[in-house]
Amino acid sequence: MAKLKTLLLHPDSIVRRDLRRVLEGANFLQVLGEAVSAFEAMELLEAIPYGALFLAVDLPGGVSGLEMAQMLAGRKNKPALIFLASAESQAYAAFELGATDFLLWPAGDERLQKTLAKLAEFKARFREVPMPDKWSEAAPQSADNWAEGEGETVSLPLEDEEQDHFLSALKQAWDTNQHRTPEIEKLAVSQDGRMYLVPYNQIVFVEAYEDYSYVNTANQKYLTSYRLKYLEERLAPHRFFRVHRKYLVNLDMVTEIASLPGSNFMLRTAGRTRIELPISRRRLASLKQVLGF
Repeated sequence: MAKLKTLLLHPDSIVRRDLRRVLEGANFLQVLGEAVSAFEAMELLEAIPYGALFLAVDLPGGVSGLEMAQMLAGRKNKPALIFLASAESQAYAAFELGATDFLLWPAGDERLQKTLAKLAEFKARFREVPMPDKWSEAAPQSADNWAEGEGETVSLPLEDEEQDHFLSALKQAWDTNQHRTPEIEKLAVSQDGRMYLVPYNQIVFVEAYEDYSYVNTANQKYLTSYRLKYLEERLAPHRFFRVHRKYLVNLDMVTEIASLPGSNFMLRTAGRTRIELPISRRRLASLKQVLGF
C-alpha cells in the first residue's frame, strides 16, 4: 500500500531529527525529505506529490509557515498541514487556513498519537497526483507582458523506492536557495513551478478572481492563491488601497482620478500601458482623503 509522502519543514535540525524518530513508528507515512525555508519546500513540492507537511510557524527567508499555507490553499490536492509552534497564539489562524493539526512542540506521546490519527483519516481521503497544477495553465497570458523565466524547474516523478531521484531533487532545492537572504516588502508568488519575490513597489494593482487573485506589475501578471482580503491587510501599510471589491491599487502608481458619466469615477495608473480601474462610490471619499484631495 502506498504511503503518505511526508516533508519536514523546520529551521531547527534537532526538531527535524526528533520528528523523524517519532514518525518512524507510523507505517502509513514515509518521510521523504527536509527543508529549512518555504522556498526550499516549494521546490520540493513541485517535484514530489507530498501528502503531509510538518511545518514551523516561524520560518527564515521572509515567508512564514502561515504564508506558505496561504500559497498552498489553491491546490486541488493540498497536503495535510501540521503546524509546529512554541505557543498557541497563531493556532486559530492556522486552522482558518485549513491546518490538519497544530502542535505545541515538543509534544507528548499522547498528543502525537492524536495527530497521527488525524493524518490516518486524511490519508483515506487523499488522492495523490503526479504533479500539482501549474499557475501558468490557469492564468491568461499576454505576449507583450509575459516575461520568460530563466533556468529549469525540477520535474521529477517519484515512486516510493526511488530514493536516488528524491536526493537529486533535494540537492537541487538546496543549491538554488542556499544563497537567498531574508527579504522584506516582497510578495512570494509561484509560477511555472518557481518561486518569485515581487517587490511591493513594482505591483501596480491586484485583481480578485474567484478564490484567487491576479498580481499585476508593469510587465507581468501572476495568478496567486492569495485572497484579495488577505493582500489588502498585508499591503495596506505600504500605500495600497482597496478602490473596489475586485481591485487593490498601489497609490504610488495612481496618476489621475477621472469623472465618468453617471456620477462614476475611475483612476488611471502610471506605466507603459495606461490602466483604468473603477472606483466604488462608497470608497471614493476615503480614497480622496488618503490622497489629500
